[in-house]
Amino acid sequence: MNFFEYLGNRYQQLLTDAWQHAGVVFQSMVMATVIGVLIGVVSYRSSWAGDLATTATSTLLTVPSLAMIGLLIPMVGLGVPPTVIALTLYGLLPVVRNAIVGLRGVDPALVDAARGIGMSGAMRLARVELPLAWPPILTGIRVSTQMLMGIAAIAAYASGPGLGNEIFRGLASLGSANALNQVLAGTLGIIVLALLFDAGYVLLGRLTIPRGIRV
Repeated sequence: MNFFEYLGNRYQQLLTDAWQHAGVVFQSMVMATVIGVLIGVVSYRSSWAGDLATTATSTLLTVPSLAMIGLLIPMVGLGVPPTVIALTLYGLLPVVRNAIVGLRGVDPALVDAARGIGMSGAMRLARVELPLAWPPILTGIRVSTQMLMGIAAIAAYASGPGLGNEIFRGLASLGSANALNQVLAGTLGIIVLALLFDAGYVLLGRLTIPRGIRV
């Protein structure tokens, strides 16, 4: 069976796996974005706090993904929970780093002007600093998503959802008729999803970033 025949026979399962893969990455990125931006907001004003936040989140990336998921299984079980937790932790660094860079890059004169018209610290953050820091934050989200698309394939090790199951099945049956088709289908599916997500982020940027501050 050639690759296109395999796709024709398995397209329903592949679409299901792709949907689950996209869903788990999306959930993880929402959580990583919220947590990462909060960490950035808390730490960007202090040099040592910003360095600590960046170092801590970068350290998480040194833990092998199989080891991370394996350590989580006894605590949260198999399936989606260890996958989402692991991906959220891995997705923090680009978001945290870019949030800190973006918030530190806001023109102090604009912050002073907002203070001068009576804005509180929370209002300045919400209406001035975060909107101006949004372009680099969005870039961090894009980088993180591309990274997590590949890492999410390892979720199959913990009975997690996604296209990694297709890849693992192929690797487990190397030498069989469809082994390479399975690996190729899972790999290409992840690449297509990554490109679709990135296109979505480009559109989001055009809708949410004023033309005057686009990079």
